[in-house]
Amino acid sequence: MPGEVPAGTAARRSAAAHVFVADLSSPALGEDDAQHLLRVLRLRPGEVVGTSDGRGGWRACRLGGDGRLEADGDPVFEDPPRPSVTVGFAVPKGDRADWAVQKLTEVGVERIVPLLTELGVVRPEGDRAGRRVARWTAIARSAAMQSRRLWLPEVAAPRTLAEVLGGCPPDQRCAGPRAPLRWGSVALAEPGGPAPTLEHPTVLVGPEGGWGGAEREAAPATVGLGTTVLRTETAAVVAGTLLVALRSGLVSPAGRGARGGHGSPSAGPEPGES
Repeated sequence: MPGEVPAGTAARRSAAAHVFVADLSSPALGEDDAQHLLRVLRLRPGEVVGTSDGRGGWRACRLGGDGRLEADGDPVFEDPPRPSVTVGFAVPKGDRADWAVQKLTEVGVERIVPLLTELGVVRPEGDRAGRRVARWTAIARSAAMQSRRLWLPEVAAPRTLAEVLGGCPPDQRCAGPRAPLRWGSVALAEPGGPAPTLEHPTVLVGPEGGWGGAEREAAPATVGLGTTVLRTETAAVVAGTLLVALRSGLVSPAGRGARGGHGSPSAGPEPGES
């Protein structure tokens, strides 16, 4: 039923912590996770720790006196949400992309795609792109632990709009024609577009300067994100939140002909910012 809480959610929320492990049949803490549970959260022996393989599996464990995990029940599994939600956004300046990745993970987005756009200022490529993706992947993992997710989100390598629309595999940058996109129907966030729907479970957000002319022409569809002018990272989180809420039944689709507002999905600098 729409809005129904998945089985096992209460148990996950009541656990003292949630960690990802390589194998649910023999759950073992990684060094960093062990340090977090014992020294940061200061868990005590006997407390319940939820474990997940990041692929839909979950198992309750208890923290042993030696700091190891002891299984406390059989593994359970949850199907991936459908449709899968993807949000792409032009990489903003500073650490604002870190915040966007964290919040998109918390609200339940399955795939996060950094975009290299015509008018974007930040263009991580090569080794720099690899380091940024590694950082964002670590942030997503931490956020997935905090939000008790069972499916780890994917953080794709940076790519252009043409590569996204051409079906570039999510694990690599690519150029040239590719097979049709398999991420679901794509829409670009644009002022005045119709309200988001699950007909377009992939929404892409442009930079603060907006989409370039060629990018607008290539857009298969557009959606609006409200009547106010949003920063790029804010627009990305708004898009992800709306799509996940529609999928879960927390909100209902807008009536036919509803508009997504006339505010830009991203914005220029705030007052006093150069």
